[in-house]
Amino acid sequence: MALYRKINRDTKKRRSILSGLTKTVIMNERVETTDERAKEVRKFVDKMITYAKKGDLTSRRKALAFLENDTEAVKKLFDVLAPKYADRNGGYTRIIKLKERIGDDALIVSLELV
Repeated sequence: MALYRKINRDTKKRRSILSGLTKTVIMNERVETTDERAKEVRKFVDKMITYAKKGDLTSRRKALAFLENDTEAVKKLFDVLAPKYADRNGGYTRIIKLKERIGDDALIVSLELV
C-alpha cells in the first residue's frame, strides 16, 4: 500500500503537478482542483510552511528544490506566511467542497490557507 496518491501519473509528471499546485497555493493562498489532488497537495503545503517556520538555510534550500527554484514563492513563504503561522502547530490548510465537474463527475474543491 502506497503512502501517497499516484494521481494516475508517472513520477515526473506527478511531482510537477504537486509542485505547481503547491506554488499556486503559496502565491494565491487558494486553488480550485480535484479532491484527490487537493488532499495530496495539502501535505506539501504544510511541509513548506513548516520549513519556512524553521527559517534556516537548509530549510530554504529544501523549499527551493521542491518549488523548482521559484524564488518569488519561497520569498513569500519565508517572509509573509512563516510569521503569519508562527503560533500555529500545523493545520495550515482547509478543503472546501464546491461542485462536481461535468463530464467525469470529479469532485471539485477549494484548497486554501487558514
